[in-house]
Amino acid sequence: MSVSPSPALLTTEPAPSTARPTKASAAPGGGTGTGRTARASHHLGFWFAAVAFMVLMAFGTAPTPLWPLYAARDGFGTTTMTIAFTGLVAGAAVSFLTLGHLSDRFGRRRVIVPALLVGLAAAVVLIAWPTLPGLLTGRVLNGVGVGLMASTATTYLHDLHREAHPDQRFSALPATVATAANLGGLALGPLVAGIMAQWAPAPLVTTQVAFAAAMAVCLVLVLSSPETVDRELQEQQRPSRFALLPGARRAFAAAAAMGFFSFALLGFVSSLGATMIHDRLHIDSHLVTGLTPFLMFTSAAVAQLAAARLGLPRTLRIGAVVFPIGLTLTALSLYHPALWLLLIAVSVAGAGAGLLFKSGVTIGATVAVPASRAGVLSVYFVIGYIGMGVPSILFTIATRYIELGSAVIVLATVLAIGAAVSVSLATLPRRGVRP
Repeated sequence: MSVSPSPALLTTEPAPSTARPTKASAAPGGGTGTGRTARASHHLGFWFAAVAFMVLMAFGTAPTPLWPLYAARDGFGTTTMTIAFTGLVAGAAVSFLTLGHLSDRFGRRRVIVPALLVGLAAAVVLIAWPTLPGLLTGRVLNGVGVGLMASTATTYLHDLHREAHPDQRFSALPATVATAANLGGLALGPLVAGIMAQWAPAPLVTTQVAFAAAMAVCLVLVLSSPETVDRELQEQQRPSRFALLPGARRAFAAAAAMGFFSFALLGFVSSLGATMIHDRLHIDSHLVTGLTPFLMFTSAAVAQLAAARLGLPRTLRIGAVVFPIGLTLTALSLYHPALWLLLIAVSVAGAGAGLLFKSGVTIGATVAVPASRAGVLSVYFVIGYIGMGVPSILFTIATRYIELGSAVIVLATVLAIGAAVSVSLATLPRRGVRP
C-alpha cells in the first residue's frame, strides 16, 4: 500500500533526460506519433495513468474487510492473518528495491504495463487457488505490482503533464492527481470490498473478478498512452539507481523514517482493524470494517491536498502535532469502546500520517539527483512498506504476552516518539541542499 508520493514533484524539476518523448510518441498535446502504433495524447495518457494507479492501489487494500472471511475459509488466526497481510509488504519491498528504478532507464509506460499484468496475475491466483498458500502467493504478487507502479506512476504523471503543457513548468496538477489516485485508491479498496462482502454473492471471488476486470481495462488504456523516456538516450547515460545530492544523507534518512512511522499506523489499521472492531466493539459488519480504513486513507488524502500550499515547514509542524493526537485517540477508543470514537481516531491519525508521508516524499525527491528520482523514491517506499509490515507483526506477537489495550499504548508511544525525532532531524539545516 503506498501513500501519495506526488507532492514531492512540486519542488523539483526532473532532468531533461528523464522525460523526453520517444520517436514513436506523440508531440506535446498531440494525438499520434510517428511510429506504427497510434498513441493517445499526453493529456489523455495523464488521466489513463491516474486511473491505472488508483485501481492497482485499491486492489492492494481491498482484502482489509475480507480478512475474517479468509480466516474462516482457511481456518487461521490473527498471527497468520497478519502474515498474509504482510505478503503484500514483502512483494512490494522486493519490487521497489530491485525493479522500482527501471522506469528511469526503460521508460514509464514500459514498467506500468507489467505492473498491471502482475496485478491481474494476482487476481487470477486468488480466484483459482482458494487456499492459504494461494492467498499468500496472490498477496506477494499484488505487492510486486504495487512496487512497480507507485514511484513509476508518480513520475509518469509529472512527465506526461509537462509534455502536454510545457508552459506550466511547476503546475500543482500532477501532485494533486497523484495524491488522489494513490491515497484515493487505498481508501476505495476496503470500501468497495466491504460493500461486496456485505451484499454480493461469493465475495472472495466477486471482489477479485471486479478488480481483475478493472485492471484489464486500465491495461488497454495504458497501452495506448505515450512513452516519456527516450530509451536510447537513457542507454547512453545509464542513471544511477540511487543517487543523492551532496550533503543529503541525513535529510533522506529523516524523510525515510517519517515514511516508516506513518506507514506503520496505516498498516496496523489495515491488517488488524477488523480484529479490533470485532473483539472490542463486537461489530461483525463487513461494511463497517471497510469504512474504518476508508476514512483513514481519505483523511490522509484530504490532509495532503489541504496542505499543498502550506509549504514543507508548516506541513511538518502540523503533521507532528496531529499524528500523536490521532494515536492517543486510537488507544483511548480501545479503553472506551465506541464506534464513533474509533472512526474519529483513525481519521485524525490518518491525516497526521498523510502529512508526515507527504513531507517525507517531498524531502526525498528534493535531495535526489533528478535522473535517479524514481530509484530514490523506490528506496523510500521500501522503507515505508517495511514500516507497514514489521510493526504489525511485532504487535501481534506482543498481544500474546500483554493485553490488547496495553499493546496499543506501547505501539502508539513508539510511533509518536519516532515521528517526533524524525521531524526534528528533518528540520535541521541541510548543508549543500536547497529545502
